[in-house]
Amino acid sequence: MAFEGLTEKLQKALHKLSGHGKLSEQNVKDAMREVRMALLEADVNYKVVKDFIKKVEERAVGAEILSSLTADQQVIKIVNEEMTALMGGSNAKLTWSSSVPTIYMLCGLQGAGKTTMAAKLAKHLLKQGKKPLLAACDIYRPAAITQLQVVGSQVGVPVFEKGTQDPVKTAKEAVESARYYGQDVLIIDTAGRLHIDEQLMDELLRIKSEVKPQEILLVVDAMTGQDSVNVAKSFDEKLDISGVILTKLDGDTRGGAALSVRAVTGKPIKFSGIGEKLDDLEPFHPDRMASRILGMGDVLTLIEKASLSIDESEAGKLGRKVSGNNFTLDDFLTQMQQIKKMGSIKSLLSMLPGVGSKLKDAEIDENAMKKPEAIIRSMTPLERRNPDVLNASRRRRIAAGSGTTVQDVNQLIRQFEQSRQMMKQFMNQRGGKRMRFPG
Repeated sequence: MAFEGLTEKLQKALHKLSGHGKLSEQNVKDAMREVRMALLEADVNYKVVKDFIKKVEERAVGAEILSSLTADQQVIKIVNEEMTALMGGSNAKLTWSSSVPTIYMLCGLQGAGKTTMAAKLAKHLLKQGKKPLLAACDIYRPAAITQLQVVGSQVGVPVFEKGTQDPVKTAKEAVESARYYGQDVLIIDTAGRLHIDEQLMDELLRIKSEVKPQEILLVVDAMTGQDSVNVAKSFDEKLDISGVILTKLDGDTRGGAALSVRAVTGKPIKFSGIGEKLDDLEPFHPDRMASRILGMGDVLTLIEKASLSIDESEAGKLGRKVSGNNFTLDDFLTQMQQIKKMGSIKSLLSMLPGVGSKLKDAEIDENAMKKPEAIIRSMTPLERRNPDVLNASRRRRIAAGSGTTVQDVNQLIRQFEQSRQMMKQFMNQRGGKRMRFPG
């Protein structure tokens, strides 16, 4: 996961301040020396690191420790606030045009993930009730148009393409098509290059001039570290981009791009790609990202993921079943499927405070839910409704049908019983009040 190495080093550096009632200049300088090295090793821009360390030192030296905070917690608070400010302070949302369609133009180098990101962004806007249209304006990369059509169909968004005709003409015709068919958002997927050149920039400038996009969003591969910041600076100088989308933040990236790009370009990071699935797109919240980097978790994003993944009507039904003591294996299966929609197990655990830094070397089986699903699906409706009927012969049959062992079946039944018991206890703690599940 992103920032694992940086998180571990920052925690070690800041932990050395623990036990001090007041922070001396030498205490802070010693800790900041290690923080500086951690940031530089994470490929953060040198000037950005220098300014960041200076601001933290100025605030931390001689600072009286708040009654509720220890010395190391006080510095972590200062580092968190300065890191949040470094990445933009607050979430920068997309802006909207007063006329239809609102046009978003995606640009970036080849391999950054523009085409997939176009579909991810379209799906994100689709969930908000928008009617997006994708425009295929990359006529140079083999199969680029086909790729956009494939990912477009996967998210249920139409693609406007005119083969290998002039991309500027295609973009203009896409605008007219969006207006004619009532699509209120147009996302233009432009061509990339292996490096920035005049031919690429000239084409992008002509598209910008003709269709006047509401926003130009630069798609940057976070895995390229400091190089991605240089790319962002070059594109901004030529096109005056309005924001950045970081891709591959789920990979083994050192985090330098996320911490540098805002400070170097002055342009906000608007979204981050955190996986390969077309749902794996998050609005970029600097405060939440700072908390993740410092190993403090990101509970707000976890709650948002849950609210988007958990069906409200199903949650209501489940609440009523728990209230009536009618929780079945079918309900248990539904719960597992809804958790899977929220993302990988490791990404979910990394959002819990104090857990992320401990996952670096942890072996987490992302297929852990497949076996329980197979077992439950091998049961008859009666067995799912009433696990008490599962005698030895039934369990052997279920194990054979699901490709598992009797021990696996027994373990699932124990987990189900534990889950049901926990829900009963929760109901008792609420004094018998009706259980409410937030959407």
